[in-house]
Amino acid sequence: MTGLVTSAGLAEPLCPRDDLRSGFPYWLDSFRAMLRYDWGRLRQWVGMMVVIQTLMGAGMVLMYGFFYPSITPERALYIATGAPTLALIPLGLVMVPNGVMQDKLQGTFDYVWSLPTRRSAQMLSTFTLYTLMALPGAVLALLIAFWRYGVHLSLSPILLPAVLLCAVMSVTVGYALALAIRNPLVTNVIVNALIFVVLLFSPIVYPASQLPGWLFDVHRVLPFESMAQVMRAGLTTGLATDVGLSFLVLGAWTLAGCAAAAWVVGRRH
Repeated sequence: MTGLVTSAGLAEPLCPRDDLRSGFPYWLDSFRAMLRYDWGRLRQWVGMMVVIQTLMGAGMVLMYGFFYPSITPERALYIATGAPTLALIPLGLVMVPNGVMQDKLQGTFDYVWSLPTRRSAQMLSTFTLYTLMALPGAVLALLIAFWRYGVHLSLSPILLPAVLLCAVMSVTVGYALALAIRNPLVTNVIVNALIFVVLLFSPIVYPASQLPGWLFDVHRVLPFESMAQVMRAGLTTGLATDVGLSFLVLGAWTLAGCAAAAWVVGRRH
């Protein structure tokens, strides 16, 4: 088999028939083919994903504003700059695992792994598409928060790497979680419990110093507070400083997600 059937039912060549299935050119052809295939499957859902992201991010930001009798400028900045993080987390930790879960239930998951493409290219295709799809919802959520609270943002050069790292980390961890758990029903339960805990008990729209000491220490290891910190550092001046450790935490979680996914993929026959 040297072709890949797209969502339109057309067979597209994966690589020249006489080429060996090895080397970087073959891997690159595999990646391009999987991008076309995955985009064909996901493009009908892109609009819905952006809407859900925006509703989650902006909706949570608007709701948190009702918790305070008065919104000080600093408090408004914390809430508004938490909007992109609140939009990125549901896509990576909910939509990605749910997508893998649906593929498992429908048999698409095994079909994709049977295709004559590099599995690392299949993984990277998923990471790339979901990361790109995460960005519009995060931007829209931030714009709505900016409109609601009228805060003054000061963009810095670290905003772009911060956004990309947060999006990639969220997607890779969610993907690894979905791969590592064989039972789709168990995946669904864990994902829903996780998003509940994250949105309620993570210092995303308020300073981590307001947490009890033990919970503050927990969030120094978990990635969610670090996501909010690097976002704030890219959107404001002085609100979040010395974010080097936060970048390291996010990088470690990204590598852990990639390693876990690669380990699970390598064990599949």
